[in-house]
Amino acid sequence: MTENKDMAIKKSMEGMQQKLSSMSMSGNTDQDFVMIMKEHHQGAIEMAEVELKQGKDPQLQKMASKIIVAQKKEMAEFDTWRKKHEANISSSQFGK
Repeated sequence: MTENKDMAIKKSMEGMQQKLSSMSMSGNTDQDFVMIMKEHHQGAIEMAEVELKQGKDPQLQKMASKIIVAQKKEMAEFDTWRKKHEANISSSQFGK
C-alpha cells in the first residue's frame, strides 16, 4: 500500500513537470510567467490534495489545506490578469 501512496504524489509531480516542459513560450515574459506559474500552482494543489487524502501528520495536513487555498487565490489572480490582457494574448499560447 505504501507503494501506491508514493506513486500518487510522484504521479502528480511528474504530470506537472511534463506539462511545464511541453509548453511553448510566447517570448513575452509576462505571458509566459502567468502560463508557467498557473501550471505550477495546479501541480502544488494536486500534491497537496494527495497529502490531504493520504498523509497522516496534522501539521502537514494543515499546511496542505493552506496551500490549496493560497494557490487557488493566486490562480484566480492570474486569470484576472489574463482577462485584462487577452487582446494581446492568443488563445493558443495559453491552452485552456
